[in-house]
Amino acid sequence: MRQETASNLDILLKPEDAISFQGEPGAFSHQACHEVFPDRDTLPCPTFEEAIAAVRDGKAKLAMLPVENSLYGRVADIHHLLPDSGLHIVAEHFLPIRMQLLGLPGAPLDGIRTAQSLNVALGQVRRFLNARSILPVAGPDTAGSARIVQEAGDPSAAAVASELAGKIYGLEILAPNIEDAEHNTTRFMVASPRALAPAPDEPAITSFVFRVKNISAALYKALGGFATNGVNMVRLESYMLDGSFTATQFIADIEGNPQEPGVAAAMAELDHFTDSIKVLGVYPRHSFRGPI
Repeated sequence: MRQETASNLDILLKPEDAISFQGEPGAFSHQACHEVFPDRDTLPCPTFEEAIAAVRDGKAKLAMLPVENSLYGRVADIHHLLPDSGLHIVAEHFLPIRMQLLGLPGAPLDGIRTAQSLNVALGQVRRFLNARSILPVAGPDTAGSARIVQEAGDPSAAAVASELAGKIYGLEILAPNIEDAEHNTTRFMVASPRALAPAPDEPAITSFVFRVKNISAALYKALGGFATNGVNMVRLESYMLDGSFTATQFIADIEGNPQEPGVAAAMAELDHFTDSIKVLGVYPRHSFRGPI
């Protein structure tokens, strides 16, 4: 039987298949969908839970989920939702976040008094707003703020959102790329109900969650196998389970495929010092990470 691989993921999709994402049309997650799957329909969902459920229920074929940002770190809830979602990570995508100041057509930049957006987004354009004495206004999200500005029709009000949101809601870019940090980037994961392995010769990332045994130096010993087998760990984070201060779960990303001898040996050593391990996905390493 021919092995399915993540590199032919788009070929496996039927023309009518949609990609779910959390947020309103024009959200940065929506933009990520367009970049990875430019010819596919998208399904906006109010919450991450609903974006995941849409795939499980067959309303969408894949889900585009943000997992971390270079400025504000881990995206809340995803690390809790993914392990029990029944979905598999089959791809990653890195989206540079370019914030646009969007206003009504013909509105002058020097007439803008307020800028509405998600609080996190407003924090990323603080220098621009302060320099022009523009009052930040908290909104439901970036794309939703663009919709609200369009509906209100106030030429002194602007939104901070994506270029895609401006096109969808008929707003003009009054000032482009106003983010304070040029490196601002969000990493997304594409989740599928089916696991799709990378091609054997394709550089891969493996994501997994684990809990160490309650013994002295368990974490140190559990991770030792990655060092001795030359496996690069590119992400390691801990979080509480069920609100307990003693039950800690870790989520990790490593470079390599469990089919490789070094990775297999490291995972075997990890298993010796853990109560549980769950692989969330093995998928192609994105070129944004740079050369190996």
